[in-house]
Amino acid sequence: MVRDILIFLLDIVFSLFGIVLILRAWIFAIRLHPFNPYSQAVLRATDWLVLPIRRVIPVSGRFDWPSILACWITAILYLLLTWLIGMGGALPPASAIGGLLLSGLLVGLKWLFNVIVWVTLIQAVLSWVNPLSPVMPVLFTLTAPLLDPIRRILPRMGGLDLSPLVLLVIAQIVMMILNHLAFTAFGL
Repeated sequence: MVRDILIFLLDIVFSLFGIVLILRAWIFAIRLHPFNPYSQAVLRATDWLVLPIRRVIPVSGRFDWPSILACWITAILYLLLTWLIGMGGALPPASAIGGLLLSGLLVGLKWLFNVIVWVTLIQAVLSWVNPLSPVMPVLFTLTAPLLDPIRRILPRMGGLDLSPLVLLVIAQIVMMILNHLAFTAFGL
């Protein structure tokens, strides 16, 4: 029971931090203004890890490679700690290193789709409750590249936009697949 609680808490802490790192990379990709208060919060929460990596690995084009690498490192650390707790403190065998590195990538991708789910849900709910909320332009900027292709495919339904629902279903399915693959590849 204590083991389950520790793994649950570990999952929450590492998932939230991984999600913030993904948001940092996403904010960089869409060129959200760095003085936006939401950008500032994300930058402040992640600077301690990303800035040292940035000294070694530069950003290029629309990719914030230091943030992406920090997310991957966070996912690997999460998997290692989950292994240690789940296996009673025993280190994984050396043969599991490749699986660990692959699983870290898959967990990072799962966190990316988790961000997509939450941003889409928040935008959908706010569009009904408070469409003039100050966070709506940021949410729209984040989700437009994902929702616009779906809107082009879906038939028009008057004022009803089903593209967020389609995106949520797709993202949830991909998260289930990635979660299964990640823990199978590493042997958890």
